[in-house]
Amino acid sequence: MGGHEFGAAVRQLRESTAPAAVGLPVGRRRVRGLRREELGELAGMSADYVRRLEQGRSHPSAGVVNAIARALRVGRAEYERLCALAGYAAVAGQVPNEIGPGALGLLERFTDTPMFVSDAAMNLVAVNSAFLALGHWEPTGGPWEWNIAWRTFCDPCRAFQQSATEATVHEAVLVARLRSTLLRYPGDVSLAALVDEMRSRSRPFDTLWRTPRPVTAYESSAAFVQPEGDPVTLVGSLLAIPGDDLAALLLTATPGSADAARLAEIVGVTGGPAVIRVGQSGPG
Repeated sequence: MGGHEFGAAVRQLRESTAPAAVGLPVGRRRVRGLRREELGELAGMSADYVRRLEQGRSHPSAGVVNAIARALRVGRAEYERLCALAGYAAVAGQVPNEIGPGALGLLERFTDTPMFVSDAAMNLVAVNSAFLALGHWEPTGGPWEWNIAWRTFCDPCRAFQQSATEATVHEAVLVARLRSTLLRYPGDVSLAALVDEMRSRSRPFDTLWRTPRPVTAYESSAAFVQPEGDPVTLVGSLLAIPGDDLAALLLTATPGSADAARLAEIVGVTGGPAVIRVGQSGPG
């Protein structure tokens, strides 16, 4: 990975970090975020060295990457990304799968909206009862039965149906996320095994892996076939959960539509706990 990518990431983080967030006075400022001098002082290096890093003219050591990450007080996901861009495996570089209070709060608050939380390798970590009420996710007993990418490319859920256009968007997002995750967690052996197995089992996945499509939107629609009654068409919107390197997917219907009324009927008969932690035997 070239130094220009690492330098661009450092500059973006520096310019988007509020001075107050790292304990500096705000005052009157003519630039966004932190000055190079301020980042250098916080990280124990000169402003000129920060400039060379940002311009890709100097390759950082692992210690420099750690110092910059500490100075900017970045979360784990950004720290992993900086390490990968600099060519280092981050400490404890396994995909995290602990669900924090922020993700739990989302699941608990949106009880009428089917939702799940997944880790960066796209293993389901927790779902709400509304998601299970759709009845489309059929556990298969396979090693990656709770992995979204695996189920999409290698073992699709029969009650989850998409048009060719929507499937193209959905598949591009899955591959882009897996590629990014493998970059950030190069030391996760089980994640690498998942990718290798998918490339062997699915020609469409292997083609996308070698020649990724650009991702223009992080949402797509699908029809969820019901055992009784008409299918319900929902739009899945992917939301990042900062800090934990998790993501939430919310499934919603067009307000006032027949799909919205049908979804309300389906969710209205759910019972049990609002949040269900699901098993995962894949990466992470």
